[in-house]
Amino acid sequence: MTKLKTIGLSALSVTVAIALAACGGGGGDAGSAPAAGGGSGSSGGATPPGTPGNVTSAQYAPGSVELAMFNQLAAYRNQCGFPAFQENTILDQAAAAHAQYMSANSVISDTEDASKSGFVGATYADRASHFGFPNPIDVGGVSNGYYTNAALTNDQYGNALLASWLAGVYHVALATLPYKVLGIGAQSTTFSGYPNWAAGITFGQLSAALPNAPLTFPCEGVTGVRYQQSVENPIPPNTSGAWGTPVSIVGNASDTVLMTSGTMTDTSGHVIALQVLDSSTDPNKLLKKFEGVAFPTTPLSPNTKYSVSLTGTINGTSFSRNFTFTTSA
Repeated sequence: MTKLKTIGLSALSVTVAIALAACGGGGGDAGSAPAAGGGSGSSGGATPPGTPGNVTSAQYAPGSVELAMFNQLAAYRNQCGFPAFQENTILDQAAAAHAQYMSANSVISDTEDASKSGFVGATYADRASHFGFPNPIDVGGVSNGYYTNAALTNDQYGNALLASWLAGVYHVALATLPYKVLGIGAQSTTFSGYPNWAAGITFGQLSAALPNAPLTFPCEGVTGVRYQQSVENPIPPNTSGAWGTPVSIVGNASDTVLMTSGTMTDTSGHVIALQVLDSSTDPNKLLKKFEGVAFPTTPLSPNTKYSVSLTGTINGTSFSRNFTFTTSA
């Protein structure tokens, strides 16, 4: 539903090129096309226990880009109090097929065009249904592309793909979404001698209640998150260039989260007022009622510890959250 893009691959003077699309979940509708840069449109209704394709431990190949993304996302979610996603092999097929479609057609997109090579389904839900996932109304996803003219390990590629999602105002909710299962796919071609990656995550099955909601990402003690992001479509409000690390604030799917204020303070005592958004104030109408986001409208500093203070209401009851995190070098 939404996309993030940096300067295209043809600009060889740029070391890294990233494109992000999210349509069906993160920071978006819980069900149709997500958000976080997308909206996952969903009307609710969790998939019953015993969902076909669920596996108890990750089946991704050792050393793969997919396993790197799965493990790092699980680590972040566990650290911040969210249940880790469970791998679903049917959603793996849907995500892999979409990654192949994007790679074959040199495009990063949430949707697919039936006239293009490798078409499986127009939406994340369509592709999940194609491979046999039940109740696809609760399905969403995010898509991403990554290229750098340097040789990296698969762990590094996977972590870079995930980091770029989590730096987007409308994508950071990938770390907080109230879903249970996911599938991951990644495909690469060669560009100027280096891998050009297309990747996607498809998720589904609304989860049970979160304890102590709302929860945040980043949260206390998180390190290594990107200190800036330069482009996103739609452009986050009140930005005129790169912005800083966004914070996702999420309740349960039935909750209403409204943001009041937010600040970040660096170790020198410099206080940064944050732009806060929720479903009632988001001009792009991508945030769901159970989520909010707070972000600095200019970049943060690398390798710096920040203290965060957030206030708002959940279902009419006031809350505050205070924690520290550290940006990457």
